[in-house]
Amino acid sequence: MAIPLGGMASFTSPMSENFVIVIPQFNDWEALNLLIQKINQDLAPPILSNTTLLIVDDCSSKDQQSPFPKFQGKEIKLLRLFRNLGHQKSIAIGLSYVAENIPCDKVVVMDADGEDNPADINLLAAKSMEEPGKIIFAERKKRNENFVFRFFYIIYKYAFKLLTGKAITFGNFSLVPQRRLKNLVRVSEIWNNYPGGIIRSRIPYDSVPTDRAKRLAGNSQMNFVSLILHGLSAISVMVDTTAVRILIFSIMMSGLAVAFIFIILFLKVIGNATPGWASTLGSTLVILMLQSFMISLFLVFMVLQYRSQQHFIPAIHYRDFVDTVDTIH
Repeated sequence: MAIPLGGMASFTSPMSENFVIVIPQFNDWEALNLLIQKINQDLAPPILSNTTLLIVDDCSSKDQQSPFPKFQGKEIKLLRLFRNLGHQKSIAIGLSYVAENIPCDKVVVMDADGEDNPADINLLAAKSMEEPGKIIFAERKKRNENFVFRFFYIIYKYAFKLLTGKAITFGNFSLVPQRRLKNLVRVSEIWNNYPGGIIRSRIPYDSVPTDRAKRLAGNSQMNFVSLILHGLSAISVMVDTTAVRILIFSIMMSGLAVAFIFIILFLKVIGNATPGWASTLGSTLVILMLQSFMISLFLVFMVLQYRSQQHFIPAIHYRDFVDTVDTIH
């Protein structure tokens, strides 16, 4: 059943609100079962009793070995995809399905591995009561990954800030109010990167500080290559801003190259330059300057052309990837 355009009625307490928790997973059945048990234990009872779980199975290659544990909320829905699409696209499909088929007041997005602590949903809900018109993210104060992962994650955050001009200090774990859900599922960029898409969409958001929990079972599927792809996908949703910033940087470097060329000419005029050295270095700088400028300018025009194309809208196209939806009581 589609949600009416006017949205759900306003509520003054999370105790009377309906929640949906969207959990994308791929071959993480064991951790998912443990996560459901933790949700039963850690979620505030008034919220838990009004909560539906939507598990988005990203076309797992492993069969579920044991049934889901008894869920103390409303019900569990298992949405299976026709093909493996990746974590971010699974989130976009789950949110689009909720927006069209499950009337609710708040939607929580969290990972299946348990690193998103279910107890923090209570904090997100409390913060959402203070700022009902904003998406609330769980901002990580402390991470449990190894040093190499944390090191490159820091590089990713600084690269994102440098290339986009925006700070990103959070991941997928978030709470989306219903009034923002209908806007969010029409943001094409969440198909590539969920948090980056929200930043790009200019939908208002805030965050609460939380600690990242430990994986409940199995091994992390996020490796070095996956981290690079994740970082590039986050930057790609703001590729127009990135292209312009690269062009500005190229112009600045070209100005610096021109300054060096004048210095080289000055040294040649006063006779302090080695024969052939000035002309070789000067011509090299000119070639590099022109190449850098032309490539940056070409990138900007490509991005501007891309903006004129019709984009993938999750709310409209998500059905093409949904295989079945099972309800488990």
